[in-house]
Amino acid sequence: MAVPKRKHSRSRRDKRRTHFKLSMQTVVECPHCHEPKLPHHVCPHCGRYKGREIIEIKEIK
Repeated sequence: MAVPKRKHSRSRRDKRRTHFKLSMQTVVECPHCHEPKLPHHVCPHCGRYKGREIIEIKEIK
């Protein structure tokens, strides 16, 4: 079984881990209702995508 001969330093370990990070999710403004939404998805607030109504949103009373 392969076992390291010497201990790797914290610096070397952390250099390897620099790429294991989360990135911010991209959010765009809906051109119809100006609410934030994910790109290439139907707007959850107005139900529109590419200028057409895809899903009907019921109003909360």
